Amino acid sequence: MGYGLPGLHDFETLMDAAWPSIERHDTGEWVLRAAEGVTQRANSVWPRTSAQAPGDALREAAQWYRERRLPLIFQVTDAPANGALNDVLDGHGFTRQSETLIMVRSAAAARVPARGAVPVEITDRPDDEWLALWWSVDGRGGGAELETARAILTGCPSLYALVRDDDGRPVAVGRLALVDETGGIYCMATSPSHRRRGYASEVLQALLSEGNTRGIKSFWLLVTAANEAAQQLYARAGFTESGRYLYRQQRPRRALTGC
Repeated sequence: MGYGLPGLHDFETLMDAAWPSIERHDTGEWVLRAAEGVTQRANSVWPRTSAQAPGDALREAAQWYRERRLPLIFQVTDAPANGALNDVLDGHGFTRQSETLIMVRSAAAARVPARGAVPVEITDRPDDEWLALWWSVDGRGGGAELETARAILTGCPSLYALVRDDDGRPVAVGRLALVDETGGIYCMATSPSHRRRGYASEVLQALLSEGNTRGIKSFWLLVTAANEAAQQLYARAGFTESGRYLYRQQRPRRALTGC
């Protein structure tokens, strides 16, 4: 990837590697991804290149997801190359949702000021405590969905950070995906009763520091456009916006009734 900050197309490749789906079908133009409905990212189409016959490609994608009983969702970056695709999706009534910022910083950027002597545990596998806290904040579903999420998380070499409170209870977690000398910050989650105490900063600082130790050249993260508090945290850590994407979902068709 080189030592400079990745470009927008590079980020699409990095994001795909850092959050791998369980099942994927590469058409040569689009990558269709599925993971039993666990997270939008792992159950969406990545339009890697423009489709020569977008109507045919759309029908093929719709059938692929229909066979898996999943909605047809596209993850579309805000780039001129996706203008034609957005026009097609607009024509078919696809929604626009979950606008997300891609933020990036070099390894040499200013670090987050440390809170103090709060220890941060770093492991290379997510244990049950780590998973339980993250899932309690961001998860959707039960035990089966959690196991699918575990498979997604461990599908890429990663580091997992966990902070405890004074009573030894896990209160904040985060993940650093390691891809081609870059590090992707994911799964930043803090227990609702322990927010605004600096625990997220501790987790972020620990992951950035560990990434630097392992030779990471640059970092990226994803944060929803609506989450201004998290954006401020990441801006203080030296992250700046590099691009955006959103999800485009096919509207469900209403079944005919006898009324």
